[in-house]
Amino acid sequence: MDSAALITAYVTLFVIIDPVGLTPLFAALTQGDPASHRRAVGLRACLIALFILTLFTVFGEAVLGFVGISMPAFRIAGGILLFLTALDMLFERRTKRREDKADEEEERDDPSVFPLAIPLIAGPGAIATVILLAGRNPGLPGMLSTIAVTAGVLVLVYGLFLTAGLLERLLGRIGINVVTRLLGMLLAALSVQFVLDGLRAFGMAQ
Repeated sequence: MDSAALITAYVTLFVIIDPVGLTPLFAALTQGDPASHRRAVGLRACLIALFILTLFTVFGEAVLGFVGISMPAFRIAGGILLFLTALDMLFERRTKRREDKADEEEERDDPSVFPLAIPLIAGPGAIATVILLAGRNPGLPGMLSTIAVTAGVLVLVYGLFLTAGLLERLLGRIGINVVTRLLGMLLAALSVQFVLDGLRAFGMAQ
């Protein structure tokens, strides 16, 4: 990937994973835990999510080929999925679902695997995104670049997890809602670009 493609990939994954929106939920899931336990939970969640997303980066397109789905078709489907996610973010449905999942799991001692790693970090949108990014940049360099971008986003996720309490106090609910909606608008534009890429591969767009 060139620098512009790397920036686009990073922004796309950042928006779909939404670290800012995840941070207050992480704080809720680990409320009352000592700082050392919070760090351990956050690290485990990010490493598990990285493992899952790396698997789909490496083998996702092969799996699609096995079941007879072309990459342009998956780009269009993935773009539509990302657009629906953007609508959820704009109208706060995504945050409400995440809060419901957090409430359902509040009695668990270790939420690192579920619901943090799956489905909050490595959810359907993130999985679709890494497959799309790997497909747009075929070959080993593109695959390694996608994995590196994914790791970079998850480092930021972990960093924000470490500041969960502080960030929640600084932004408040209104601030988090504003940031989430701005990210949703950006994601909507990026999802349309994925659809256009797929249509272009079919010769249906310029």
